[in-house]
Amino acid sequence: MATNFDFLKPVDKNLFDIITEAEKLYRDEYFEQCMSQTRRFGEHVCKNVLGKNRTTETTFDDMLATLKDRTGGAQQEKEFIKDLYYLKKQGNTSVHSSTVKKDAITALKCLQRAFEVAISYAVYNKKAKTNILKLQYDTELLVTGKKTEQSLTEKYLKEKQKEKTFTKRKPSTTKKTKALKKQVYTMKPETKEKGFPIFWTLVAISSLIALMVMTVL
Repeated sequence: MATNFDFLKPVDKNLFDIITEAEKLYRDEYFEQCMSQTRRFGEHVCKNVLGKNRTTETTFDDMLATLKDRTGGAQQEKEFIKDLYYLKKQGNTSVHSSTVKKDAITALKCLQRAFEVAISYAVYNKKAKTNILKLQYDTELLVTGKKTEQSLTEKYLKEKQKEKTFTKRKPSTTKKTKALKKQVYTMKPETKEKGFPIFWTLVAISSLIALMVMTVL
């Protein structure tokens, strides 16, 4: 069955066995035991990193304190120490808890932190190939034990990248030129009045009246 920690197997078989057992516990819904196992993993990583520099340190706390004092202050080292402290804290909480909480979310976070620890350990302490730095924890692989073409995390990151690179086109500021409507003026010809013109009618009446007057005289 494939695991998220396959890259660790050729680097450190013992650590690989410890952390893959934690994944099995998670799949079987033994979440508190999973957290305890990731704590165990973190403690062994811390011990391996100290190596010959470990003297009187016997507990995880002592080893972490010594490791912290020996770091050079690089961001990668700070994240490494931070992840180890997280694994220690959650593992201690699960061990000393009086009730079973079935905390799947915290258990998953522990596995993800252990994943980051494993990558840093493999690359910076065991000189593994740096291409494993690109790996992302695959929750689908955790649950099914089968590798997918693309993990859920990778799919999410790909979609986020699309959102960043996609630039929305702004609406064109060019004003659309409205087609000018041609004004058409129609000249209506003046209609001629039908019938006899009024002017000549008046002239005829006046002439008739004058003629009658002359006849009477």
